Amino acid sequence: MPTPITKKGYDALKAELDRLHKVERPKVIEAIAEARAHGDLSENAEYDAAKERQGFIEARIGELNHKLADARIIDTSKLSSETVVFGATVLIVETESQQKKQYTLVGQDEADLKNGKISVQSPVGKALIGKRVGDLVEVTTPARVVEYEVCEIRFEEL
Repeated sequence: MPTPITKKGYDALKAELDRLHKVERPKVIEAIAEARAHGDLSENAEYDAAKERQGFIEARIGELNHKLADARIIDTSKLSSETVVFGATVLIVETESQQKKQYTLVGQDEADLKNGKISVQSPVGKALIGKRVGDLVEVTTPARVVEYEVCEIRFEEL
C-alpha cells in the first residue's frame, strides 16, 4: 500500500540514504579494518562498536529503501479541497480556551510537532481528515477530550 509523502519529505529520506551509502558506510568499513589491524578481536571494543554501528547503518539503509519504494509523492501545491486532506495546512481554535493552532498534515516520517507538522495517523490528524471549515472536531487526549473548530484550510508547497 503506497504511503503518502511530500516532495520535500521524499527528498529528505533520499538525502539520508545517499549520505549513509556514500559517507557513513565507507567510514564504518574503514573503522572495522582499522580495529581488525589492532589484533585480537575477542577483546577489541573498537571492533565491537564499529560492527554495531555497521549493523545500525545497514538496517537504516534497508528501512529507507523500503520507505522510498512504498512512497507516493503528493504535490501539495496543486491540491485544492474544501475538506481536510493529506498536505492541508489547517488553522484550528480550541473551543474552550480559544487558543489557535496551525498544523500541516504530513506522512508519518515527516511529522515534526515543533514545526507544526503532524502525521495524518496522529489522533489530531485522524480527527481532522474530511472536516470542513466550521466543523467541530473532538480529540481524545490522555488527560481529556479537547474540542476544536476548523477555521481555515489551505495548501502550501511542501
